[in-house]
Amino acid sequence: MHFRWEIKFNQSGTYFCGCLIQPVSLQCMLTRLIGIGGNKARLKPKASQVLTAHLLQRKLPQWTSYFVKYSAVENDQFGLSHFNWRVEAANYHVLRVGCFPFIKYHCSQRPWQDLLTENYIYTFLKVINFGIPTLAYGLAARLLVREHEVVMTPQGPVTIYFLYAESPGALY
Repeated sequence: MHFRWEIKFNQSGTYFCGCLIQPVSLQCMLTRLIGIGGNKARLKPKASQVLTAHLLQRKLPQWTSYFVKYSAVENDQFGLSHFNWRVEAANYHVLRVGCFPFIKYHCSQRPWQDLLTENYIYTFLKVINFGIPTLAYGLAARLLVREHEVVMTPQGPVTIYFLYAESPGALY
């Protein structure tokens, strides 16, 4: 007999762990407990999926600025600071910064432009500052976030946070 941990999601999107006693293989146990031999990341949506879902849910706004918790997403945009993001017929310039415990996104609807140089500059600035300003921003944001919204993704709901309420259709 082995113990098997299961992670279940309830309708509000929160999860709980339960321990069942039944025979399971070692591979199954390791997959469930620490992700060896399986795709543990499937439990969380990619940050890019949350970005796209949020923009579509807001009906392609002119701009938006939000935080998402690192623990809620798979960080598939690591190393990107300033980049283009296409959603349907709209293109967005996205400024992205990891500010623990959040990832901050600022998106403006603008025509496509080569942002590679700006991406390198922003990344360089973060590196030479050892990430200290971004850490301070993230810790301050924990105290300052006042609004939140639930974004639906194929993997389930994800809560995103705002410093203040955004007006639908606002240009700035």
